[in-house]
This record gives sequence, structure tokens and C-alpha cells, in this order.
Amino acid sequence: MPEHLYALHYTYPPDMLERRAPHREAHLAHIAAWYADGRVIIAGATGDPASGGLIVLRGPTPELAEQFAAADPYMAAGLIVEHRVEPYTVVTPVAQPGSPQGQTD
Repeated sequence: MPEHLYALHYTYPPDMLERRAPHREAHLAHIAAWYADGRVIIAGATGDPASGGLIVLRGPTPELAEQFAAADPYMAAGLIVEHRVEPYTVVTPVAQPGSPQGQTD
């Protein structure tokens, strides 16, 4: 059965790598808190160098992703140039931490 998630896409400013340091620890703590309670499934930067971010969230409505973005320290610091939320329908099971599919080593 497909699982319905939400993909939160961030666009960063061109000088993101220079500007993020004072806010990075709080941003990562925000992600970690939502991951710990199961609302964030996976998150990370996109591009090399980073030009954006992608956070996949589990919740009943897209407003959950908007709530995440509104509370993100990067947003408060003006480091998110643009964001959008899209439904993300997963057809493979989402690996859980500790499962063989969730291993990273």
C-alpha cells in the first residue's frame, strides 16, 4: 500500500555556505527533534555545493511541512530563499532506523 508523505524543498541563497554557520547547530537540532518523533523521515542538502535542501515528512496534511519550515532556524535567519511542499507517494516501504534497509555502513 502506498504511503503518503510530503517533500519540503528549500532553495538556498548562493552564499549559503558562508552564512549558515551561526544557525547550523539549531537547524540540525530542529531536524533531529522531528526525526526522533517520526515526523521527519529523511533530510539533507541537495547539490554540490549545497543549493537547497530536501526534507521528507510524515503527517496527515501538507500543513505539517509548513509548520516545520516556519519553525526552522534557517527560515528565521533568512537562509531559505524559497520553499515548496509537494505530496510524495512512496511505493516501496520506508526503511526504519535499525532495519537492514536502514543501515548506512
